Amino acid sequence: MSKPISFHWADINADKIIREKGPKDQYTCASGITPSGTVHIGNFREIISVDLIVRALRDKGHSVRFIYSWDDYDVFRKVPKNMPKPELLKTYLRKPITLVPDTTGNYSNYAEANEKAVESLLPIVGIVPEYLYQAERYRSGTYAEKMRIALERKDEIKAILDQYRTTPLPDDWFPLSVFSNFTDKDTTTILEWDGEWGITYRDDETEQVETIDLRTTSAAKLPWRIDWPMRWAYEDVDFEPAGKDHHSEGGSFDTSKHIVEVFGSKAPVSFQYDFISIKGRGGKISSSTGEVVSLPDVLEVYTPEVTRYLFVGTRPNTEFAISFDLDVLKIYEDYDTTERIYFGVHKVNEKREAKERRIYELSQVKEIPTEISYQIPFRHLCNLLQINSGDTEAVIESLGDVTPGQIERLRQRCVCAWNWITTYSPEDFRWVLRGADDPLLELSAVSKKAVTDLHNAVVKLEEYDEKQLSEEIYAIAHRYEIAPPEFFKEIYTILIDKERGPKLAGFIKTCGKEKILSILAKYL
Repeated sequence: MSKPISFHWADINADKIIREKGPKDQYTCASGITPSGTVHIGNFREIISVDLIVRALRDKGHSVRFIYSWDDYDVFRKVPKNMPKPELLKTYLRKPITLVPDTTGNYSNYAEANEKAVESLLPIVGIVPEYLYQAERYRSGTYAEKMRIALERKDEIKAILDQYRTTPLPDDWFPLSVFSNFTDKDTTTILEWDGEWGITYRDDETEQVETIDLRTTSAAKLPWRIDWPMRWAYEDVDFEPAGKDHHSEGGSFDTSKHIVEVFGSKAPVSFQYDFISIKGRGGKISSSTGEVVSLPDVLEVYTPEVTRYLFVGTRPNTEFAISFDLDVLKIYEDYDTTERIYFGVHKVNEKREAKERRIYELSQVKEIPTEISYQIPFRHLCNLLQINSGDTEAVIESLGDVTPGQIERLRQRCVCAWNWITTYSPEDFRWVLRGADDPLLELSAVSKKAVTDLHNAVVKLEEYDEKQLSEEIYAIAHRYEIAPPEFFKEIYTILIDKERGPKLAGFIKTCGKEKILSILAKYL
């Protein structure tokens, strides 16, 4: 039986790459970023979009090279708000990012600190690219030939760039940037190219002049709109997406798809991915301002599989928000539904089954599990964790029927649920069972009798199911002519010192006889 055709966007784009690039021994998919600050979840959208295309190509039986370029030879233009020692960092503006110190003191430079923060985390969500460091490549002379080609064909490149500019580039423009060997800054002016390997430049701050050899210098690089297509040609890139800023009319993708031909190649297949916002806060996330939500922030609340699921289930050209509010409950519920469909527990029509199965496959970090995870509603899990003061192992033990193959996934979900409860959940969602040392509430004589009856019902808790216990609580309220809402309010206050809480009968059943009786007994 053949595998059904997938209409998932990753598979559709993989087919497009194969169709447009033709048969190849290996396809190259690329991504990259300037490590100018904390790498945020909007940047991660590009990384995981490429990873999904890579997986789709591999699932079709193709060999794929997945490269991730750190543009760490870019200029340090702005100090992000969230960086320590900003005054020190300001003194490094206009220098290459790799020359900026890591003010946390953990790494050899600022770029490496931001790079390693990402590289250490990506395997957690199943992404393992080949990293390329552009500062290292430029400084070692790797691109010397390509820079000379750019100089030889500067008129063609200038004509392409001018098509998309309101003001043409000046006649003395050069397709090259130089970091001064006197100040390390890019505040330089190229004066002359000797037609071979020599470039003469002036440091605009010191007025010093120097001639450098492209084959041996560590000071020269191509500007972004020429550097990007040059690397497409150098690495033979078949696919690379870009954000809507690069894909906008006249943006860097428009110019690059022509300039790449100067270097003897063709533009890769691409698509535009949209921005991500954070629920409750609009606008574009930005590394340079420090106003970011990073992958570690998301992994605090969402397990690696659910983190992938957020992106797998959303087309890249669709803007969406990462939620840290009550939407978290629904997102986990949606993921669980997808998993139930995959394992055949939840029956749906054939078209939806194929769609959900593919989403589930692409959401997994590594191999697909052989059994369904322990399907516990996120809200109920939050209640169990609060009953047990965040003790994950106590919660797992209380469930009793968790299989060995389910434990680790459930443990991860418990950690995320507890992080969400303690850090992000609404105040009325949080509660703590009152302890032996908490002061007693003052109750009327009638209320004390009603609480005594509830205590006696909880003594026989195993005889009630949730519905029967709920009916008994209402019966107690009516017996003593207490309005049910008022009685519920009193019981919640006795148990968790709040006027509202989880559904009372289910809550009492979940807490168990021992915990509830220890609180109610103080009122007898």
